[in-house]
Amino acid sequence: MDWDLISLITSSKIRFKVLTRLNKSTFTPTDLSKDLDIHISAISRTLSELTEKELIKCLTDKRTKFKYYEISDKGKDILKKINEETKVT
Repeated sequence: MDWDLISLITSSKIRFKVLTRLNKSTFTPTDLSKDLDIHISAISRTLSELTEKELIKCLTDKRTKFKYYEISDKGKDILKKINEETKVT
């Protein structure tokens, strides 16, 4: 079990919210910002962190605007483990 990743996600409400939201659908940073009522700069920083950890992936990586993101299989596994081990939902 990757407790470092679980800790990374559960230690930040924004990371947890973004990962949870991407578990339901694909989103652009702007859509996530509006949907979660979180400033776009915080969303962009969070997306970069989650992409670096391979918990999400960019579906339109070559574009500079209107990039779409989705959760990766690794991200789904981490959310499942968080739910099972910490009962955070």
